[in-house]
Amino acid sequence: MKKTHDHGFPSRDAIVAYIRAHPGKIGTREIAREFGLKNADRAELKRMLRELADAGTIAKRGRRIHETAALPPTVIADITGRDTDGELLAVPTEWDSEESGEAPKIRIEVPRRAKPGTAAGVGDRALLRIEQAEDGDNAPYRGRVIKVLDHARTRVLGIFRTTPTGGGRLVPVDKKQAGRELNIAPSDTAGAEDGDLVAVDLIRSRGYGLAAGRVKERLGSLSSEKAISLIAIHAHDIPQAFSPSAIRLAEAAEPATLRGREDWRDLPLVTIDPPDAKDHDDAVHAITDPDPNNKGGYIVHVAIADVAFYVRPGSALDRDALLRGNSVYFPDRVVPMLPERISNDLCSLVPGEPRGALAVRLVIGPDGRKRSHSFHRVLMRSAAKLHYAQAQAAIDGRPDDTTGPLLEPILKPLYAAYGLAKLARDERDPLDLDLPERKILLKPDGTVDRVIVPERLDAHRLIEEFMILANVAAAEMLEKKGLPLIYRVHDEPTQEKVHNLQEFLKTLDLPFAKSGALRPSLFNRVLGQVRGEDYEPLVNEVVLRSQAQAEYSAENYGHFGLNLRRYAHFTSPIRRYADLIVHRALIRSLGLGEGALPESETLETLSEVAAQISLTERRAMKAERETADRLIAHFLADRIGATFQGRISGLTRAGLFVKLSDTGADGLIPIRTLGTEYFNYDETRHALVGSRSGAMHRLGDVVDVRLVEAAPVAGALRFELLSEGKVEGKFIPRGRKRDGTKVLTKSRPGRSPREKVRKARKDKSAKTKSGKSKKGKSWKR
Repeated sequence: MKKTHDHGFPSRDAIVAYIRAHPGKIGTREIAREFGLKNADRAELKRMLRELADAGTIAKRGRRIHETAALPPTVIADITGRDTDGELLAVPTEWDSEESGEAPKIRIEVPRRAKPGTAAGVGDRALLRIEQAEDGDNAPYRGRVIKVLDHARTRVLGIFRTTPTGGGRLVPVDKKQAGRELNIAPSDTAGAEDGDLVAVDLIRSRGYGLAAGRVKERLGSLSSEKAISLIAIHAHDIPQAFSPSAIRLAEAAEPATLRGREDWRDLPLVTIDPPDAKDHDDAVHAITDPDPNNKGGYIVHVAIADVAFYVRPGSALDRDALLRGNSVYFPDRVVPMLPERISNDLCSLVPGEPRGALAVRLVIGPDGRKRSHSFHRVLMRSAAKLHYAQAQAAIDGRPDDTTGPLLEPILKPLYAAYGLAKLARDERDPLDLDLPERKILLKPDGTVDRVIVPERLDAHRLIEEFMILANVAAAEMLEKKGLPLIYRVHDEPTQEKVHNLQEFLKTLDLPFAKSGALRPSLFNRVLGQVRGEDYEPLVNEVVLRSQAQAEYSAENYGHFGLNLRRYAHFTSPIRRYADLIVHRALIRSLGLGEGALPESETLETLSEVAAQISLTERRAMKAERETADRLIAHFLADRIGATFQGRISGLTRAGLFVKLSDTGADGLIPIRTLGTEYFNYDETRHALVGSRSGAMHRLGDVVDVRLVEAAPVAGALRFELLSEGKVEGKFIPRGRKRDGTKVLTKSRPGRSPREKVRKARKDKSAKTKSGKSKKGKSWKR
């Protein structure tokens, strides 16, 4: 091993080589042990690792260290082409090129006998198991297809509109294709009617006129009520129908009995959910702890629907659930992970009915900290079904006929136990972003009635905190038993994102002094400083954008946002496959009977499952967001020309994105409409800045806009900016120079005509002298 110091301290190259040889498997402790470093050397080692991280050579993922841009053993990738030898090449699907540079290539090895579902081609998306390639290979990774997740798309999805001359046109549903209609000849309509959602094959694309298409499949009519979500369901290939085998299993399932279970039917557990919830998979109860050694403490019971009893590993129900990964929630419908016979009946903890459950008993001390926990497979009976506002009203002195009898024996102990748990939560100091969520309320015909921001109540926080405690207990129990599981993980922000945040906060004269380990409290300190200020939404948004995305992983690197070392999803197995895996692992580790995690499930196989359900989770989030956009665009389509107030929610070199205050709708203001000067994108300030006037439009600014165009099918809105640009604390009216004089001519933003002529002459002169054209610089961000 190469050394650089007389006392035997390893060189940077030696440390990087060791990290490269053990990607994602080691931390500071393992490095110190490998090189025989004593406690006195730890400070020097941490300093060197910090320098390597600042230089971008290495990166930390929780407590684990790896080379920058190193890929995990299992990755979802898009197959982009072939190399000179004809072998398939792929790149990671989830790759931040701005943060990590060009995506690494993966050369896909094809075995002689490929397993079913692993035959991949260019344009496909696949789950790969990868490893580092040998030196000299032009692709840094080798990969093997585990499963093809999505085949290359050769079709366009859209709404069919008939034309008077016969045939019709296709209005694409993709925002990126908005305005690019396809012509469909009368012989190619396949019987499609006006308003049908159809899949169309592209026939040809010409340099003039409309491209042509042929209808291949009619997917449903959007003329019926509650049909807008169909677009997202088909656009993202979200499975709707369950297999016949799964349906037969669900219909044949029998209710759970007391066999192999503890009898908790006399324990008055209650469910507290949104008022429109159809399935109820968690129930809670609390009592004061009679143990004299825990005076002032509480015992909290959290019972979760025993989905593992009905959905056995490898069954048709299990295969369908894994394919979905999670339930998808739209304003007008739910696409469930499990058939309704399971989700809304046998596993729904409805009042008065005996139901199987996997429960955890949590002992909480007077300081709010969890002292112990134990898991039980039980038969329970819910005492009541409450909604959040109902439970809160009872505590606030307004009980109704249902909550009145429950107030003293059930609700008050629950709130008292929550008060203790909140003490520990506040001490833990998780990330505290204030990002209100909007909810779309529909009329009976499926159109938008109004958009509201539900009030955040202590009832919400109570359930949330008890679910977090139960999730932590599940992760701790399985780690103690040494069983593999799927963690819910959230990485800490990268060094680059932290640096960018620091530079942005400097523009607001806000300190962000990072010393030692990165913790949520650092961000909370900043958020606390801006509370109540005009730029509070701006800072909340920028802090959010500095964070990593939570995901599922079979390897633990902690949950940064919650400030927890270990965390797993246990509390919603009806709607999340990850929770079902955790239930099975608990049943296996504690010997609780049927439905246990099979011995064949290893860290490697669970890594594959984690990658797949992380993808389905992102798919669901995107589909839900797009459906909300389409509903709002339909709602606003007849208000062209109306003015609205909103905030700048995004900035690109294409223009500004504005989120309306009343509906939460997002729309674009094209940069060409901002004024008569060139606007530069200032990444540090998160702003577009005028090159001559200095007029600035900044992320989070409150602006007035006029609705110019609405494309309901694509969910796209286009606005015109009415507000003034801001310069150094002063506003400059649009259409005026910095000295206040009017601009008499209007041109597209960019160089003025005089500047263009001057540049053309300069380029021509440079070409004459050098014999070649002068090229502009390009760089990656």
